Amino acid sequence: MRIDLTGRTAVVTGSSQGIGLAIATGLARAGARTVLTARGAERLRQAAAHVTEAVPDADLVTVACDLGRPEGAGRLLEAVPDADVLVNNLGIFGPTPALDVTDAQWREFFEVNVVSAVWLIRAYLPGMTRCGWGRVQNICSDSAIVIPAAMIHYGVSKTALLAVSRGFAKEAAGTGVTVNAVIAGPTHTPGVEDFVRELVGDGMPWDEAQREFMRVHRPQSLLRRLIEPEEIAHLVVYLSSGYASATTGAAVRVDGGYVDSIVP
Repeated sequence: MRIDLTGRTAVVTGSSQGIGLAIATGLARAGARTVLTARGAERLRQAAAHVTEAVPDADLVTVACDLGRPEGAGRLLEAVPDADVLVNNLGIFGPTPALDVTDAQWREFFEVNVVSAVWLIRAYLPGMTRCGWGRVQNICSDSAIVIPAAMIHYGVSKTALLAVSRGFAKEAAGTGVTVNAVIAGPTHTPGVEDFVRELVGDGMPWDEAQREFMRVHRPQSLLRRLIEPEEIAHLVVYLSSGYASATTGAAVRVDGGYVDSIVP
């Protein structure tokens, strides 16, 4: 299958590292004009260099902005007023005992993980519907369904994002625009690698360490290893294409079988 997104503009939030960077690279490889966002200009420069190394002819735009704040969204929209593909990947996470999560933390997680996506959907969806074509994807997590005891606030924010995805899919019904959620499972990112090392120790090779982590701390996984960011990106690129024209309002799982369910 050859996916060609030439002529399309794709915005990927939180794309300076990890899953977001892999998604941006995949979309650029498919020919999309790809917009990378992050708060730091230097991190964006490094991310753009990474994409260009993988895709030498990549058409890239970088926008340094804090999308957890309204003025950040305004900066992005000023630089890129229209988009054909929107991937809301921006998110924060971190363990905190349930009774210790403060009001400020609840608000911050909701603002960054949910409201930032809503702002951008509201901004870009009208242009997509006028054109009769568009793709919106919200990167969710298995934590939206399997709420982690140590990160209730994070899990709840991702559950809300599932509802946001379904609701805006209904708003876009019949327009040629699709809106979906992508449920990512435990994924190998720098932050997660540090987390794994904390739990299983630094003494063993990485492949062994991640498998021990999955065996002890994520035994529900059928993959029995962490998912690589590129594996998430493959699904996102497909959902961004014309091949996925009949997939909308869905919560599509790329979770390595982590969620114990026989329905998507």
